[in-house]
Amino acid sequence: MNFAPYQDESPEVERAFSPSPVERSKSPNFRSPRASPPIASNGLPSPSHFAAAGHVPTSGHGNTGFGRDVESGRSNLGAFETSLPIRVDVEAMLAYLLLPPAGGVFLLLLEHKSDYVRFHAWQSSMLFTIMFIIHLIFSFSSFLSWTLFIGDLALIGFLSMHAYRDVDTLDHYEVPILGRLANSFVDNE
Repeated sequence: MNFAPYQDESPEVERAFSPSPVERSKSPNFRSPRASPPIASNGLPSPSHFAAAGHVPTSGHGNTGFGRDVESGRSNLGAFETSLPIRVDVEAMLAYLLLPPAGGVFLLLLEHKSDYVRFHAWQSSMLFTIMFIIHLIFSFSSFLSWTLFIGDLALIGFLSMHAYRDVDTLDHYEVPILGRLANSFVDNE
């Protein structure tokens, strides 16, 4: 009887051997996808190879001229233009942070270009006018007044965060009932 150890012949367990020194000295003849001349012996094409075809001029730091020009503070799309010298995301956030509802009314009077900012200004002015009336109704109780005040602060923080964060997609976070009403006001302008 031969008790030789069992050897698995499958390729998964065979060890891959390094190429011989003769095979390593030969470089493969790769061609680039654009059917350009073969790549140099060091394996890297020259930068001028890519500069000629399909070059997109940039204005620094990878900016291709589309969207917001973050380096210079400008925006290249009409959706991000405002009447005031403030960025759209900051202006929409200020609709909730500038002494509501007065901040919303202030932005409604001054902002005429950005529908995104006008939506948030309408929603802020309507929502916090109703909240002001509710504060007046429940002003007899200090506990209810403080509870409403904390709720106001939470609403201001939540809505200003959404106004600031959602500007890239121009999504509107709509408060129930008042959000649809604000959207209809902006659409009818």
